[in-house]
Amino acid sequence: MSKYLKIKRLFEKNSNSEIALAQAKYMREQFKFYGFQTPTRKKLYKDFFKSEKKNQKIDWAFLDKCYQDEYRDFQYLATDYLIMMSDFLTYDDVPKLFKYIKAKQWWDTIDKLDRIVGNIGLKDDRINDVMLEWSKDEDFWVRRIAIDHQLLRKEKTNTELLEQILVNNFGSDEFFINKAIGWSLRDYSKTNPDWVRAFLRKYHHKMAKLSIKEASKYI
Repeated sequence: MSKYLKIKRLFEKNSNSEIALAQAKYMREQFKFYGFQTPTRKKLYKDFFKSEKKNQKIDWAFLDKCYQDEYRDFQYLATDYLIMMSDFLTYDDVPKLFKYIKAKQWWDTIDKLDRIVGNIGLKDDRINDVMLEWSKDEDFWVRRIAIDHQLLRKEKTNTELLEQILVNNFGSDEFFINKAIGWSLRDYSKTNPDWVRAFLRKYHHKMAKLSIKEASKYI
């Protein structure tokens, strides 16, 4: 039996219909769920992850099956897998990741994929040009990846890149873009509040109120 089918049977065996209904409702009925809280779900594939990490090789065929599955839990598994295997991801894997970014889009997986792409950027600065390109993409979820890919970098944040990406997204009326702009600034304000204050003074007149509100939370 394939690893995908083994996990599928494990998910089916441990499903909880009450939780599943609540999760589907929270996600606006866009996806099906087995009904796991996050700790329960991760516990189910903990041993599988240990085995996969020892192989030191990403199983893209397995991940493709996870993304093709109608249950959202499999996309969560896929993004958890990629985070776990981040040491083995390279710049050459970006097209594969982009395929997942474009599939079954919603904030829950997008906000994990941004970290995955961002981790590659810490190892290979060719990602910077990709992020600048993505920051102008017609797909706002792709732009959100670019905006937030440096989250939690602290002193390693490339502020010149951050500024250019944010400026590329001013004037949007998309909630998920304006929220992301605010989040990226709020996160960096914990490390360099003076830079964020200066950014807000410089661009205040061009920014959405939501972005300013989020960015100003800690300063």
